[in-house]
Amino acid sequence: MLFRLVLRSCARRTPIIHSRAPNPIANRSLPGVFIPTLQFNAHFASKGKKESVSFGVNIFQGRISTEQVFPYPSVLNSEQSQFLKELVDPVSKFFQEVNNAAENDRLEKVEDKTMEGLKEMGAFGLQVPVDLGGLGLKNSQYARLVEIVGHHDLAVGITLGAHQSIGFKGILLFGTDEQKKKYLPDLASGKTIAAFCLTETASGSDAASIKTTAVEKGENYILNGGKLWISNGGTAEIFTVFAKTTVKDKHTGKEKDKITAFIVERKFGGVSHGPPEKKMGIKASNTAEVYFDNVKVPAENVLGGVGNGFKVAMNILNNGRFGMAAALSGTMIAAISKAVDHATNRTQFGSKIHTYGLIQEKIATMAMLQYVTEETGIERVMRDLRIFRIFEGTNDILRLFIALTGIQKSGEYFKRLQTVMKNPFSNPGILMEQIFKRANRKLGMSSGLSLKNETHPDLAASGDLVAKTVEHFGTSIEDLLLKYRKEIIST
Repeated sequence: MLFRLVLRSCARRTPIIHSRAPNPIANRSLPGVFIPTLQFNAHFASKGKKESVSFGVNIFQGRISTEQVFPYPSVLNSEQSQFLKELVDPVSKFFQEVNNAAENDRLEKVEDKTMEGLKEMGAFGLQVPVDLGGLGLKNSQYARLVEIVGHHDLAVGITLGAHQSIGFKGILLFGTDEQKKKYLPDLASGKTIAAFCLTETASGSDAASIKTTAVEKGENYILNGGKLWISNGGTAEIFTVFAKTTVKDKHTGKEKDKITAFIVERKFGGVSHGPPEKKMGIKASNTAEVYFDNVKVPAENVLGGVGNGFKVAMNILNNGRFGMAAALSGTMIAAISKAVDHATNRTQFGSKIHTYGLIQEKIATMAMLQYVTEETGIERVMRDLRIFRIFEGTNDILRLFIALTGIQKSGEYFKRLQTVMKNPFSNPGILMEQIFKRANRKLGMSSGLSLKNETHPDLAASGDLVAKTVEHFGTSIEDLLLKYRKEIIST
């Protein structure tokens, strides 16, 4: 909904707030001046957080930051690139010669030989530090290898991802040194498998509404509740579990329920699971309900601090989304390759079908529709792909996440601007700057955004269009914030 409002605003090419809207600073004797464009300046930057160089974040503020876009960034040094190169060939060969995606799908489990081979390659601890038994890969190296897995078998990708992208990711991100030393070596080797336990019957996208509880009792917490749709739920020995705990406010002394994350071992007792779910796709990935019945969890197994579970969960899921994107990149490459191969080898009416204009335009869609009715492997890929609209949050929630993250900086700007507005004469330069920007907008004048020094001359027209669109997008974000203020979250 938020994006739709922005797009509608952009389409109208006029501000959402019109002349009848209350003037936010009219009581400061500056008639006709609205809250300015959401652009940070040196005054605010010096007092606030470090400015983001993200291209995506900046467009929400009507700015263009090309530091991470042009030229194409090199994120690995020569040593890291060489290490990745040495890993790519063996992993690719393994999935071509050992793993059998069709057989995994038929058996509805990853074959034992595949699991053992993955363990031998270190695939269960790709980003675990070397001194704790892992390969210590950087994000770019990790993404490249996950891409290969997604190219061949998404069910295996989910088995690995549920284990390390989210299953024990919390230990990597928030674990104490003792927790890391205790759990990561066995997890990295694949000796123990991990799972992430957040979703409940009445709690999906709204993670804060979970019902599972953990009651403090002496030096332990007593954990009760159930989780569903847990990847690796039936095979895991280590679980990252989120439960409600009673926390006392340090300032008021009042008690309230807050989410806390725990590292739970199956051998603690009281941990059980249901039968594997029968699924349309990713059949070889184990998915099951997990139950906790008076599980005694040592207080030392609290992960990230009591009451900080929501923060822990969100950070873990953000990491999981990164891995999924990498896997699906590989899947896209595989699907396109199959479609192109078919089009360049199929002959109709005396010619290869890739020579026909209609096929050239529709090749991906038409090839997919044809392959669906055969057992070429694409049918399985299409079934496997369906779950990715739900993993780590539904597509609707992820769209909101992108929008709200993008406008977060803009909201922070408003807060800081309010401080200046209480005493305009403390920094009249800022107000004058915004007055001129507003005047330029009303006159249809550009703010000076440009990509001319970043792009090839042949792309000048396209670059100008991008700059103009980014400027208008930032203006629309500002107008929406002015109109809805805090209510924008529920708009």
